[in-house]
This record gives sequence, structure tokens and C-alpha cells, in this order.
Amino acid sequence: TGDAGLSHYIAACLEILEGRQDLSYQLTPMGTVIEGSLDKILEITRQMHEVPFDRGASRVVTSLKIDERRDKPSTMVGKVESVLKLRPSIKT
Repeated sequence: TGDAGLSHYIAACLEILEGRQDLSYQLTPMGTVIEGSLDKILEITRQMHEVPFDRGASRVVTSLKIDERRDKPSTMVGKVESVLKLRPSIKT
């Protein structure tokens, strides 16, 4: 890329997520957590994977972890709150 920083690619990828009512997301220091239906997540991941290529990158690595729970509803906010209840001294 000529520049070791990838922030401009990440920012461009996040443009795709902004305004989507069917997905929630949270940017973290080492990735982005996306919450929604699996079909929508796979669709948006494909679109985001193409962004660096569209901006001149010749190689893109996309890592995807899927955490799907079917026995009860689960959200990214709920997971954090569950830990904070046990350790209220933790700062987020």
C-alpha cells in the first residue's frame, strides 16, 4: 500500500455500514463487530472486502468470526453488560 496504516480503508468500509437500519456495528481497535442476520452480515462483508481493491490495494485479507446463538437472544451490548455486572470496576 506504500503506507503501513490502514485507517483510510477502514473508514471507507465503515461508510458502507453507516445508515444501515438492519445492522449494528461497533468499531474496536482491532476490528469491527457487526450484529444482524447472518445473510446480511455475509452480504455486507463481501461489499466491505471489495473496498480496498476499489481504492488501489492489490491484496486484501478479511477475517470473519461468526458467533451465532440460537437458544436465546444475544447482543453485543448484552455480552458486555453481562461481564460488567460481574466486574463493575472494569472501565469500558
